[in-house]
Amino acid sequence: MATKKLTEKVKEPKFKVGDYVVYPIHGVGEVTEVAKKVILGKKKDCYIMEIQGSKMKVSIPVERAIDVGIRSIIDKKEIKKVLTLLKKDEIDTEEDWKVRYQNNMNKIKSGSIFEVADVCRNLYKRAYGKELSIMERKLYESAYNLVKMEIALSKGVPQEEAGNIVSDVLAASVQGMAPPPPPKEEDDLDLE
Repeated sequence: MATKKLTEKVKEPKFKVGDYVVYPIHGVGEVTEVAKKVILGKKKDCYIMEIQGSKMKVSIPVERAIDVGIRSIIDKKEIKKVLTLLKKDEIDTEEDWKVRYQNNMNKIKSGSIFEVADVCRNLYKRAYGKELSIMERKLYESAYNLVKMEIALSKGVPQEEAGNIVSDVLAASVQGMAPPPPPKEEDDLDLE
């Protein structure tokens, strides 16, 4: 005899209108509405969110929010952990940029602020030693902006101030690292 699998039905939404949440890859969004929408012929409660910085609106069924990685903004105590992670001496040593890019993309897709901060730090330090590829540069900018936005909302400060905090911590993390070698000038090359 087959047994029926019991699943918990979420009646009350976890988030309410006005809450800021993180939607992996897309960034921080504000819940602007909790409404019923018809999805594949069924009425479902959905979070309607406006993604900060892009004004993109997304609709996520409440019952799928956890599955897609929607989570609350970090609290003030967790900011310290993020900043400590940004200061770490570690750097990703993967030399194959395609593998490194995929690893970093997976970290960003995870939705974890700590994984995103790890990507931000690693790419910042890699850029300190040599120029990043265009794709890695965009990935760095995305990770930086995600960290900056979440810190700004958690601390209740403007994004510019949060950006200064992140930039200062990253700059301090490379102090003591050997600066990148200067590019060779044509005069130094033996062309004759």
